[in-house]
Amino acid sequence: MFTACELGVFDLLLESGDPLSLDVIAARLGTSTTGMERLLDACVGLKLLAVELTQQGALYRNTEISNIYLTKSSPKSQYHIMMYYSNTVYLCWHYLTDAVREGRNQYERAFGISSKDPFGAMYRSEEEMLKFLAGQNSIWGICGRDVLAAFDLSSFTRIYDLGGGGGALARECVSLYPNCTVTIYDLPKVVQVAKERFVPPEEHRIAFHEGDFFKDSIPEADLYILSKILHDWDDDKCGQLLAKVHKACRPGGGVLLVESLLKEDRSGPVETQLYSVNMLVQTEGKERTPAEYSKLLAAAGFREVQVKRTGKLYDAVLGR
Repeated sequence: MFTACELGVFDLLLESGDPLSLDVIAARLGTSTTGMERLLDACVGLKLLAVELTQQGALYRNTEISNIYLTKSSPKSQYHIMMYYSNTVYLCWHYLTDAVREGRNQYERAFGISSKDPFGAMYRSEEEMLKFLAGQNSIWGICGRDVLAAFDLSSFTRIYDLGGGGGALARECVSLYPNCTVTIYDLPKVVQVAKERFVPPEEHRIAFHEGDFFKDSIPEADLYILSKILHDWDDDKCGQLLAKVHKACRPGGGVLLVESLLKEDRSGPVETQLYSVNMLVQTEGKERTPAEYSKLLAAAGFREVQVKRTGKLYDAVLGR
């Protein structure tokens, strides 16, 4: 899947409008026919492509899932996150055995970068940072509305999206709750890229705040969104951050955690179990159960913790 995305197989088949033969696909994409034949057949087996045997030979076309998620031009495209997985995540998984032995991420082995600063590694170049931010944006393009609509957030007018990255979740939020303003709080270089590439200047309901929320102060707001933030860090770091958020939060305000939740007995879902392994090879964190998040929130002073499973990849936890 990664290789077919990278070579542009799905884009070519979408643009052509008609099924294409192996020879045409290989010629247009500048690959060998022997390599492309095996790649196309494997994609057929994965149901990413369909093949039709005609008198002229085999003709390949995209399946609906590829047209929706794997072509660059689709509004729901996951191309950018695929490229991030392919060029960064996949390389870390090569060292999974080491990660299990040592209990820490594998950036040092994979990229020669200190494992003590996971985001320094993720943002090791502007190109990597763009891939990561565009990838996160593509996820919120298909999951964002579900997590923001899990609870009625209309009473929260001043919202801070901590680690809001490329701003896709903030844009979903102002679209769903027109009376709110959202401030994206992120590292200076992330904010610069978000302003230049992802959030149009005419979107007046979205503002920016440059800083490191572990080291710098957090301004007062009604609601703080932490989407896929706590899963990057161990319990101590999560506790420190939540305590800072609680201190900054207006009375009656809240915090919305957006995470992929394990079942309480940790027996699933399989996606979340695998994400947790990914957190091991890539970050300092892990995926957690609703009870574990509730405990972290309670320790920081939040009450009335509610959990909503969306039935999609990401769920919502609200503390008041």
